[in-house]
Amino acid sequence: MRQILTKTATVLVIGVIAIGASACRDEEQGRVLNYEKGTYLGTVDTALSANQLSELVSRSRLQNAF
Repeated sequence: MRQILTKTATVLVIGVIAIGASACRDEEQGRVLNYEKGTYLGTVDTALSANQLSELVSRSRLQNAF
């Protein structure tokens, strides 16, 4: 009976450690957990350079065939 309790306790401890270690991934840290309806709470986008903007405008003109 004592061996069963020892093995069960060992398995439970290993399970708790495995679950705790899996919850510590870097990509899950610092993410938004509280949401506000209609408001973007993520990181601010960087502004486009003049060259990038002109390339996007020229590419969009190619798609405006209709």
